[in-house]
Amino acid sequence: MPRYELSLVLKAMQRPETAAVLRRTVETLMQRGAVVRNLENLGERRLPYKISKHNQPHTRGGYFLIDFHASPSILTALLNHLERDVDVVRQTVLKKDPEPPKAPCCGVSPSQTNKTTST
Repeated sequence: MPRYELSLVLKAMQRPETAAVLRRTVETLMQRGAVVRNLENLGERRLPYKISKHNQPHTRGGYFLIDFHASPSILTALLNHLERDVDVVRQTVLKKDPEPPKAPCCGVSPSQTNKTTST
């Protein structure tokens, strides 16, 4: 399964309401077969411009990142679900690149890094 990152901007709410929205979103992902790896809170801040969503104007929002593995077939349904959620101001899913293998930098072979030079 490919790795994705879900970027969420939630409307400004108190902590319990925010936690409920995040719990609801993670449960939706897991019900659709996704494996959630990480949830990161980027904090609440002023939006770059006023956003009207579900007939409500928003000037502040809470920013969150959810890192997950999922089948590509669930993305459309997930985005439709989040679009209907009255607490979600913006949502974006990005495909993450696979992590590169750990290799020494600059083309140096492991045998060369273990040699000591004397002067």
